[in-house]
Amino acid sequence: MRIAEIQVRVFTYPSRVVRDTDGHTHPGPEHAARQGLLTLRTEDGADGYCFGSPEALRPAVLDAFIKPVLVGQDPMDRERLWHGMARWQRGSGGNLTDRTLAIVELALWDLAGRALGVPVWKLLGGCRDRVPAYGSTMCGDELEGGLATPEDYARFAEQLKTRGYPAIKLHTWMPPVSFAPSVAMDLKACAAVREAVGPDFPLMLDANHWYSRTEALELGRGIQQLGYYWYEEPMDEHSTSAYRWLCDQLEIPVLGPEMAEGKHHTRAEWIRAGACDILRAGVMDVGGIGPTLKAAHLAESFYMDCEIHGGGPGNLAVLGAIPNGRWYERGLLHPFLDHDTPPPYLHRLNDPMDSDGFIPMPTAPGLGEKIHFEYIQEHLTSTWS
Repeated sequence: MRIAEIQVRVFTYPSRVVRDTDGHTHPGPEHAARQGLLTLRTEDGADGYCFGSPEALRPAVLDAFIKPVLVGQDPMDRERLWHGMARWQRGSGGNLTDRTLAIVELALWDLAGRALGVPVWKLLGGCRDRVPAYGSTMCGDELEGGLATPEDYARFAEQLKTRGYPAIKLHTWMPPVSFAPSVAMDLKACAAVREAVGPDFPLMLDANHWYSRTEALELGRGIQQLGYYWYEEPMDEHSTSAYRWLCDQLEIPVLGPEMAEGKHHTRAEWIRAGACDILRAGVMDVGGIGPTLKAAHLAESFYMDCEIHGGGPGNLAVLGAIPNGRWYERGLLHPFLDHDTPPPYLHRLNDPMDSDGFIPMPTAPGLGEKIHFEYIQEHLTSTWS
């Protein structure tokens, strides 16, 4: 079995998610969003798929860095092919990102699972057939009835708890919100949510990633008193020493790194430096399932949890294969958006949550996505291969 064709289809679908000037997502007017679908096809007709940003899958990137490594090769040699692609990064002038690596590698895993008739989480070893979810909110906003006040957060937290989420993570206000960043406002929101859900309900905070050391410490001490479960990304993650300093000052577990470059290698340095109490990794952050598993196993060696960043079928597959990731991150959630209806290019949700707050592992082969190919074809805007 050899890879014969690499194809990207770009299509549109209706979305009400918009980005602000600092890149954070919020509800907005319905518009036509763009999505890409990468297909890897072998000479004998086996396919693997992964959705991804059209920009990450643009023709110049595929032609220069992906096709030379993959075409004509055995798709089951995932580790060799991943390293072959990763070696191109240094000379790519920043064009070959970890996100592109991840999309291609996930398509390789999907192809293997579909060809063998096995879900990817089973191929990875199979550790559990369901995982509890936490409701992960969008960042705060200034929308009336949205997430504009501490009272809005408290009301939404009550709704999420009623829906069945066994834990909730807040993303509080960040620029360009007019009053952000504000430690005082963040603490008011965290206190309002704690009062709304009760003293024993697990809560986490993903704070403004541009706080100073002293601000991060003040906020951390505040949510520590409120009994929060973990504290995530209050500062830019390029300073490992700043996070080591923060860990030394706090009793609440500090989680990281989320966005720091360097794949599993950077995660190893954070563990060695004592810059986190719980490790963070996700397939789109570190370049795929393979490096995410390496990070999780590394954390396990030090008796640390490795919490997986973000949702999606790749991260769910990893959680099905490891014992030391406690939660699946479901979101990003907002009072104005429906997260329980699949997008039109899927026949079903990738992460349906039951009334007890658990996400079942998929039983379908590969990554388990039920792709609506007819919808994609009807809304196609461009194709390249």
